[in-house]
Amino acid sequence: MKLTDLDIIVTAPPKPGWGGRYWIFVKLTTACGITGWGEVYAAAVGPDAMRAVTEDVFARHMQGENPENIELMFRRAYSSGFTQRPDPTVMGAFSGLEIACWDILGKARDRPVWALLGGRTNDRLRAYTYLYPGPDDVLPAFWNDPQAAARAAVARVEQGFTAVKFDPAGPYTIRGGHQPSLLDIDRSVAFCSAIREAVGTRADLLFGTHGQFSTGGAVRMAKALEPYQPLWFEEPVPPDNVAAMARVAGATSIPVATGERLTTKAEFAPILRNGAATILQPATGRVGGLWEAKKIAAMAEVYNAHVAPHLYAGPIEWAANVHLATTLPNLLMVETIETGGAFHRALIGDTITFDNGYLIPPEGPGLGIEVDEALARAHPYTGTGLHLEMQDAPCNYSDENLFEGGAPVRL
Repeated sequence: MKLTDLDIIVTAPPKPGWGGRYWIFVKLTTACGITGWGEVYAAAVGPDAMRAVTEDVFARHMQGENPENIELMFRRAYSSGFTQRPDPTVMGAFSGLEIACWDILGKARDRPVWALLGGRTNDRLRAYTYLYPGPDDVLPAFWNDPQAAARAAVARVEQGFTAVKFDPAGPYTIRGGHQPSLLDIDRSVAFCSAIREAVGTRADLLFGTHGQFSTGGAVRMAKALEPYQPLWFEEPVPPDNVAAMARVAGATSIPVATGERLTTKAEFAPILRNGAATILQPATGRVGGLWEAKKIAAMAEVYNAHVAPHLYAGPIEWAANVHLATTLPNLLMVETIETGGAFHRALIGDTITFDNGYLIPPEGPGLGIEVDEALARAHPYTGTGLHLEMQDAPCNYSDENLFEGGAPVRL
C-alpha cells in the first residue's frame, strides 16, 4: 500500500458561513485505489499558497510511502529545511495529510479510526457549541447583546448542550496583549450574568478571548468573571507567552484553556510544565495530526489536565476530532458547530450522530464519513481574505469594541 495521488479542494461554506471563510480538504489515493480524506485548519497564508505548501509536503515527505508509516512521515515534515521545530504552516499541511492516512488505514482494515488509535474509551462525547445567532437575531447587534446571547444559550440547552462558548470582549486585533476597556469588562460581566441567570446550572459557561489581553488585563477580566464560575478562560493572553499565561492561571480560580493556535507536542509541553493551562484544545488539522494529538493528550494525562479538541473549520476535521475524543481517558468535551451544522453534515453524509448534547462515535471504516465531493467542489472559495483575520486598529477605550464572532462577513 503506497500513497500515490493528492487532490485538494478549497470549499467556501454558504451563508451564514459558520466555520470560517473556507475549508481546505485533502484527498489522498493509494496505488491500490483506497482514498482517504483530511483537512488543514486555518492556514496563515491564503488557500492558493497553502495548496502549494500541501503539495510540496506531500511530494517531499509522503508520496510513495506506506500510509502506515505515520511517525516516519511526521519526522520528515517536522525536520524539513533543517528546522526540527514547530512550523504552523508546514505542520498544518502535514496534519491534513496525516488525517487522510488514518482514513485510508481504517478503510483498508474495515475498522473506524478510533479503533486504530487505542480503542474506544468514551461511548458518548460531551459536546459544546459557540453561541451563534438565530434567524430572528439582528447582525451585528447580536454579538454585543447579553440578552440575545442568553436566548441563544437557552435554545442550545433545550437541544441538550451542557456547555456553551461566547467571546464578548473585543476587539480581535493584531495588537495583542492589550488592557481590556472598562466597557469590555462590563459587557463580559453582563454576558456571564445574563447567560448564567438564563440557564442556571444546566450548562457550563466557556469564556473565550482569542489571546487578546496583557497579563494584568487578563487577571482583571478573570476577577470580574469569577462570581459566575466559567468552566474555562480561553487563551487569556497571546498563546506564545507561556510564562504570562501561567501567571494568569495562578491568579484566578477559572481554569485556563489554550491550544487552537499551537502545533506539535513541542508547543504544548511548556504549557503543561509551567502550569499555564489545565485544559488543552488541540486542533487536529494544525497540531500535527491525530497521532501527534494522542501524544499531547498522553502528556496532559500525566499533568492531570483535560483535553477539549477545538473546532472552527469544516466537517472532516470535526470527524477527526470525534475519533480522537473517543479514545481519550482525559477528555473534557469536544467542540461542534451547533448540532453539527447543516452544510457540514451535508458534506459528510450526516454520519456523526448528535444525541441530546452528546456526539456518538461513528462505526464505519476510516473516519466513518461519506464525503460529497461534488458538493464540496460546487462551493469554491473565490474571495481574497484569509480563513480568519484580525483588525489593524487597537482596542478602543472611548466606544464599543465589536468582535463579530462566528464567521467574518468581509471578503
